[in-house]
Amino acid sequence: MKQGVRATSPVSAAEEPIVFVIDDDPLMLGGLSTLFRSIGMRVEAFTSATEWLQRPLPAVPSCLVLDIRLPRLSGFDLQAELNRLGIKIPIIFITGHGDVPMSVKAMKAGAIDFLTKPVREQEMLDAVTGALERDRKRRAEEKSNSDARARFALLTPRERQIMALVTGGLMNKQVAGKIGISERTVKIHRGNVMRKMRAKSLADLVMIAESLGIRGKENQEC
Repeated sequence: MKQGVRATSPVSAAEEPIVFVIDDDPLMLGGLSTLFRSIGMRVEAFTSATEWLQRPLPAVPSCLVLDIRLPRLSGFDLQAELNRLGIKIPIIFITGHGDVPMSVKAMKAGAIDFLTKPVREQEMLDAVTGALERDRKRRAEEKSNSDARARFALLTPRERQIMALVTGGLMNKQVAGKIGISERTVKIHRGNVMRKMRAKSLADLVMIAESLGIRGKENQEC
């Protein structure tokens, strides 16, 4: 298998989610594809993991319905490779030969569900709906953190320092004494921080600082 991070194809942010199905059984592949399409889901079907790996992942919520026993590259092998590359697509494993140790292995490696064939339709739909929602939330959080980091990069070194101390629990007067400036100057910098970070309250700012890992850390680098 090719090494390296897979490319991401340019897509509209409004594009609908995708369910990827990988199974070497044509009947199973067709049945699942029909099931998902019947409720309006966008589906892409593949007969092997290596075939799927040739498809650049679009920047939309998605999930992977993955058979464990596949030719050449097994479902577990694909899961391990995705983990190595840091690709966080939710995986729902399906198998006709499931057992407890196998399901434990899959879940420990990050799978969100493990279903045994024949899979009940509603069980599969519930699993896929949950997987897409999880991926949607993950992408929203990552975008929010990316935006916050971009705004944080626009702060001056002094503003970063004050943001860290204020969100660490210090009052304006304590911050002033700690870094040797007037309380009024602290208030001015704090106001600039709130505006630049688009925080509506101190609680908002604390949450942003926590997500960036800079809460209470006085010496900050962009």
